[in-house]
Amino acid sequence: MEGAGNKRCLDQTAHHPFQPYSTSCRGFWYHHAEETYLMLAYWLPNTTHTLPVNATHRVSVGAFIMNDKREVLAVQEKSGVLRGLGVWKFPTGVVEPGEDINVGAVREVKEETGIDAEFVEVLAFRQSHKSFFDKSDLFFVCLLRPLSYDITKQDSEIEACQWMPVEEFAAQPFVQKHELVKYILEVGLAKVDKEYAGFSPISIKSAFTDKLSLFYMNRRDLDRASG
Repeated sequence: MEGAGNKRCLDQTAHHPFQPYSTSCRGFWYHHAEETYLMLAYWLPNTTHTLPVNATHRVSVGAFIMNDKREVLAVQEKSGVLRGLGVWKFPTGVVEPGEDINVGAVREVKEETGIDAEFVEVLAFRQSHKSFFDKSDLFFVCLLRPLSYDITKQDSEIEACQWMPVEEFAAQPFVQKHELVKYILEVGLAKVDKEYAGFSPISIKSAFTDKLSLFYMNRRDLDRASG
C-alpha cells in the first residue's frame, strides 16, 4: 500500500483542544476522527488510491420477545420520530463498539425495560443507506427469550413499556403501514410457531489468529443437509 497516515492526538489540556490542521499544501486529507485523535491520510502521487474509507455502517438491533401468553414486549419512546404519537414498537438500540450483536440485543432490552432475556437467534436483517450521519445502517432483528417479566422502564428514553397482546400490537395503524415492523412481526411469529429458522451463532477461529469471532448460520437446515 503506497500510502501514509498521520495520527494527530487532541490535547485535552489545551485551551483550544482542536486546532484546524491545514492539509492543502502537504497533500494530506482527513480520513476519520475519534474522540481523542484525528487520522490524516496521504497517497503517493501518480499511483492509484486504494485506501479504504473508515466506517461505512452503523450496527443496530431490534428485539422480538414474547411471553407464554403470546404478549410481545413493546415500548413507546420519549424522543425521535415516534415521540408523542402513542405508537408501540419493539425495543431497539445501537450495538456498542466491540460488542457482539447477541449481547447488544440482550443489553438494550435490559436497559430499556428491565427485562432479563437470553438470545435465541437472529431472525433477519435490514440494510439502509443515508441513515446516521449519512452512514449506512445494518439492523439485526433478534429473537430473545424472557427470563423475567416484571418491567422497570428506562425513564430517560422510554415513555411507556408493557407486555402487549400480539393481536393488539399488530392492529396498530403504524404497524400496518410500516413494512419493516410488519415483517419483524411476521418472522417473529413464524419462528415462535416453529415455521421459520433464523441464524444462531457459533464461535470460530481463523487460520491467522486464535481470536474468536461469531459466525451466524441457519443451523436447522444445515443439520438437515448434513443428514
